[in-house]
Amino acid sequence: MSKGKAIVLAVFTAWPLLYVFMFFCLIFAIMVSGFSDANRQSGPPAIFWIIFPLHFFTMCEIAVLLVIYIRHVFKTDRVPQDKKALWAVVLFLGNMIAMPIYWYLYIWREERPPHATPPTTSGP
Repeated sequence: MSKGKAIVLAVFTAWPLLYVFMFFCLIFAIMVSGFSDANRQSGPPAIFWIIFPLHFFTMCEIAVLLVIYIRHVFKTDRVPQDKKALWAVVLFLGNMIAMPIYWYLYIWREERPPHATPPTTSGP
C-alpha cells in the first residue's frame, strides 16, 4: 500500500475514536447544562439532526473499515500466518482500538530486512 493510501486510511481509522470523544463531550455538556422545561420543544432537540447523521456515518464507516482491515489481514504476507485468525478476531471485537494498532504495525511501518552482519575488515 502506498504511503498516500496509508495516510488516507489512517484518517478514516482515526475518525471513530475522535467521534466517540466528541460525542461523550457533547452528551456531558448537555447533561451539565441541564434540561429545563422552558427550553423544551416538541420533537427531538436540534442537536439530534446533527448527531444522528454523524452517528450513522460513523457506524457505516466502521463496517467498511472492518471489511478493509480483515481483507488486508488475509491478503498480506506481513502478518505471520499463525496470527492471521487472531488479528481477524481482534479487529472484529475491538475494532476502534485494534484498527489503529494494526494500521501502525502492518500498514505504516516499513518492512525491515533481517539484520545483516556488518562487513568486517581484516586488519593489517
